[in-house]
Amino acid sequence: MKQFLLTPAAGKRLIAKTLANHPAIKKAIQNGTIVIVAGTTNGYVAEEILKAHNIAGDFSRRHFFRGVTLPPNLVVTREGRLADESRFPGDVVLVKGEWQRGKTIADVADDLREGDVIVKGANALDLKHGRAALLIGHPKAGTIGLALPAVVGRRVRLIVPVGLEKRIYGDLDELAAKLNAPGADGYRMLPLPGEVFTEIEALEALTAANVELIAAGGVCGAEGSVWIAVSGEPEQEEFAAQVIASVSAEAPFTPEFL
Repeated sequence: MKQFLLTPAAGKRLIAKTLANHPAIKKAIQNGTIVIVAGTTNGYVAEEILKAHNIAGDFSRRHFFRGVTLPPNLVVTREGRLADESRFPGDVVLVKGEWQRGKTIADVADDLREGDVIVKGANALDLKHGRAALLIGHPKAGTIGLALPAVVGRRVRLIVPVGLEKRIYGDLDELAAKLNAPGADGYRMLPLPGEVFTEIEALEALTAANVELIAAGGVCGAEGSVWIAVSGEPEQEEFAAQVIASVSAEAPFTPEFL
């Protein structure tokens, strides 16, 4: 067994590099549509997919989000959005490998069909049961409100990249019932029906080894970090070490507007 430390930024990069070669994504790149819904983790995913599949463009993840969680001393609007959103580029919509610049999920949701893929991030992770949930601030459920009719109604694949830093303790359905109850204040919550993809799934897909979360935390920039253990054949553990070394120096994400 080998043990490794992953910062949140390194975890995002690891997830993104692995998802770029996900079988469903590779198939949709050739034959269908992929919608990468804006979000901080998905900014890394979009970068890696565009690069891995030689899709030209000047994509920047620095303003690829609608809402973010920031420290209390930074000013945001009531919905948790940064005050200046003028540089939001839209979601990344790829139709048979062609980037439809400026489009969002709202432009294509009704046209999505089985074989297409939506990539959407999350805010809460139930690691034990492999489930994720999303905080909702929009009165019509925002982008997930657009995605669900395609996912549930037309069998469009939903992939949910989410870092281990977002793990919670408790039942997501019970938490959602509390947050969504009449009279409650703040965000609502929606448990997601998609394929949850964390650093664990990423490393297991790459190495075929067993991967476990064993500890977490840190200081001086390691806040939110996780310790993971990789158990397998020597060559599998060594490959995991190489993969993690390739992402370990990833700098923390900073929005363009800060």
